[in-house]
Amino acid sequence: MIIGKVIGNLHSTINHPFYDGKKILVVERIETDGKPAAGYLVALDRAGAGPGETVLILDEGNGARQVFESADGPVRSVIVGIVDEIATTPA
Repeated sequence: MIIGKVIGNLHSTINHPFYDGKKILVVERIETDGKPAAGYLVALDRAGAGPGETVLILDEGNGARQVFESADGPVRSVIVGIVDEIATTPA
């Protein structure tokens, strides 16, 4: 699982039929302290997230396909939750 912050929407005029009716978001990876980490992801939204929200991302193809109940959907990353708070325990 990856924690990230939604930084925008992705729109396309031509895509695979699997993506019809699905929201695609661009997500910046973040550390548990909320600071940006290296990289970003393009993920399908299953949680109703929007720009500025902190989200939990499943970044594994088979698991992502299971979320959408598709045996062969072309998907790797899916937003599975919106994070309200990150609490860490001291080491």
